[in-house]
Amino acid sequence: MSSTLGVLFRISTWGESHGAGIGVVIDGCPPRVALRAEEINAELRRRRPGQSGLTTARKEDDCVEILSGVSEDGETLGTPIALLVRNTDARSSAYDEMQHTYRPSHADYTYDAKYGIRAWAGGGRASARETIGRVAAGAVAKAVLRVLCPQMDVLAWVEQVGDVRCEVSADRVTHEMVESNEVRTADDSTAARMRESIMSARNKGDSLGGTVRCVVRHVPAGLGDPVFDKLEATLAHAMLSIPACKGFEVGSGFGCSLLNGSAHNDAFYMEGDRVRTRTNNSGGIQGGITNGEDILLRLAFKPTATIMMEQETVTDAKQAATLCGKGRHDPCVLPRAVPIVEAMAWLVLVDHVLRQKALEH
Repeated sequence: MSSTLGVLFRISTWGESHGAGIGVVIDGCPPRVALRAEEINAELRRRRPGQSGLTTARKEDDCVEILSGVSEDGETLGTPIALLVRNTDARSSAYDEMQHTYRPSHADYTYDAKYGIRAWAGGGRASARETIGRVAAGAVAKAVLRVLCPQMDVLAWVEQVGDVRCEVSADRVTHEMVESNEVRTADDSTAARMRESIMSARNKGDSLGGTVRCVVRHVPAGLGDPVFDKLEATLAHAMLSIPACKGFEVGSGFGCSLLNGSAHNDAFYMEGDRVRTRTNNSGGIQGGITNGEDILLRLAFKPTATIMMEQETVTDAKQAATLCGKGRHDPCVLPRAVPIVEAMAWLVLVDHVLRQKALEH
């Protein structure tokens, strides 16, 4: 099972949804970077369950334990960093019926097909709870980039839930705007409509999908590689590995297929001694390498697969069956996906920054 991401800044996540805990090992973190548990916990609080009426009712504190790689004075040692978050509110009995019955659009059948066994309680590694390790590691990556690229900033927000869309320009969105509402969108009036849609779906036992936008600001030119390790390719790899993520775009994305080259090309001009582009259809990446403009990303998330409605399915004995969802689940994953998207962006970027510095030396 592939649980490792990165080349120089490498993370390996581990743990199951209803096991003893979830964690991550980070290898390649530079030494003497200031790092406190509270910095990691601040990001985990944004991801944790039970944070609002829009999320699963599972109650987890999600407080990190730093097991290695950081000194008592709060500096990284350059050695592997091991982070642990213990599970404290798992209720495996809610999944008893799923032990032999495959949940539609979940990984139950495919894990069985691949391994001949699966952690049926809570979905095991297929659960979004696995992303705790990603968010914790992303906080470490962010701390490293505060030193190496202090102006760089990553910001994600919910752009659309169902048919409710937030029409805000990426250059106007702030962290404060996003965190001011429980949906994590960039406009309070739109947030209210999104909340209403999510609660309506929840009350019907159904779920909703949507899109998340992400912007990376103050990006130096020259990050990324040609051919197979294009920056957008490694970003796509990271983002599409997030549970429930089914689509990924950079810049103009699929919309570029409707344009002529004369309309899509980003014309260059000089701003002092800096090369700029008058438009940003490329989303800050050309030829797989950053051009210094903002990186613009969009991700599509499917509706939560667990719904409280009866559905057709089969059992592991290949018998027809019906199943109605049980347990505690988000009716829409979008609000909690925002910090996960940011974490994956930080992880990809820190790896490419370290690779670029290795090239320069």
